[in-house]
Amino acid sequence: MGTAAVGVTPKPDLLTVEQAKSMDLPLMTELFSTHINPGQLHFMKLLGFNKVKIERAEGMYYIDQNSRKILDFFGGFGSLAFGHNHPRILAARMAFQEEKRHEIAMAFMSQYAAALAHNLAACSPGDLDMVFFGSSGSEAMEAALKVAERAAGPKRPKVVYAENSFHGKTKGVLNITDGKLYRGEFQLTGNTVRVPFGDIEAIENAFKSDPEIGVIVLETIQGGAGIITAPTEFWQKLRALCNQYGVLWVADEVQCGLGRSGRFYAFEHHGVVPDVTALAKSLGGGKTAMAAMIAKRDVYMKAYGTPKTALIHAMATFGGIGEACITAIEALNVLYDEHLIDNSASLGAYLIERLKGLQEKYPSLIKEVRGQGLMVGLEFHDFSKTMPVVLRPVVAMLDDKLKGSLPGFIGSHLLRDHGVLVAFTEYNRNVVRLEPPLICERAHVDEFIAALDEVLSRGIVRIVKDFVKAQVK
Repeated sequence: MGTAAVGVTPKPDLLTVEQAKSMDLPLMTELFSTHINPGQLHFMKLLGFNKVKIERAEGMYYIDQNSRKILDFFGGFGSLAFGHNHPRILAARMAFQEEKRHEIAMAFMSQYAAALAHNLAACSPGDLDMVFFGSSGSEAMEAALKVAERAAGPKRPKVVYAENSFHGKTKGVLNITDGKLYRGEFQLTGNTVRVPFGDIEAIENAFKSDPEIGVIVLETIQGGAGIITAPTEFWQKLRALCNQYGVLWVADEVQCGLGRSGRFYAFEHHGVVPDVTALAKSLGGGKTAMAAMIAKRDVYMKAYGTPKTALIHAMATFGGIGEACITAIEALNVLYDEHLIDNSASLGAYLIERLKGLQEKYPSLIKEVRGQGLMVGLEFHDFSKTMPVVLRPVVAMLDDKLKGSLPGFIGSHLLRDHGVLVAFTEYNRNVVRLEPPLICERAHVDEFIAALDEVLSRGIVRIVKDFVKAQVK
């Protein structure tokens, strides 16, 4: 029999890296709508964000297709502690690539994963010293939830979580993410107990009444809820209750950790240590996807401490990948070498002070300023409260439907007219979320405040009119 001819696999119509780099806005829009998320594009168009093509980014700024600098007070929901393209982080990654270092070390131990695990243990208080690596906050929180559930044991499968919590969108942690939008109509496990955030009595009552509760999971600072904190007394009582009832406490520090609050972990402000915690976002140095679960050794060993159980939740293929690990190693060193935790504390206090000055100046618009470090929430009043007294009863009937409109209008004006980018929150849509890089300086805060002051000085009527005009252009 003759040998069959070997064919050549035809190459699809693939775009090159250079074509991607030079792509114009109309084609970007077409491909985004066709292949990614047409519904999301609707909101981007509404705010005018679809008119921006980012060409590069450096430090505190994006640079768009018109060479305009955009001040980043969004910070990728806390993912850019080191700003854009920090030179030390770039240099570490470049050296790693040039030396052709190994990436995936599934068959062998990785010196890079080992070093990063050591560094995270060194940064963590108490007995938090056993580390699991992943790529996203959801993955780190899945690992945290699983290690705690196994350590609690099969007789205590129930998990307490808080109202307005956000712990991720993957199926496991969706059980403890408190949002109808994200939960959709997915079938969830149902082994959960929901309590108000910061309500220690509700937590104690839950622990007392249900011996099957083995784990409680809380964000130390709630991000999606609108930057919500709880007092030190709450966290200290929580630690005592968990000790009393044998419940394991998981602290979600994915967004508020790594110095954002003015301490490495936000829970350190309160002199307590959880049983398990999780980091992600800025752990990747703004250049890679990196996440980590850090557990107390006794908790980890209860879950996975024997050869028989060791591989139940071992790292996935890309967990602890080489270049991601060295990026995080360098990022942690930069964090301390450049005193970014201290900068977050001092600049955060300055930002809050300046915002409270604007609140005094525009009391009919700004309802509250709150936060810790460079994780700040600026809450605006419902639309009806910004109106003349005679109009408030009529407009109040529309407040729920209009929630999020005023922050959206203001965010749109800040970007279009001042080159300033801010973020929003999932649950309280009246809140503008401010999480600038920890390299932020007073001059950047002053630049942001001046821009916000100008927009607010227009008053509610002109803010709305200017937004409507922008839609028809």
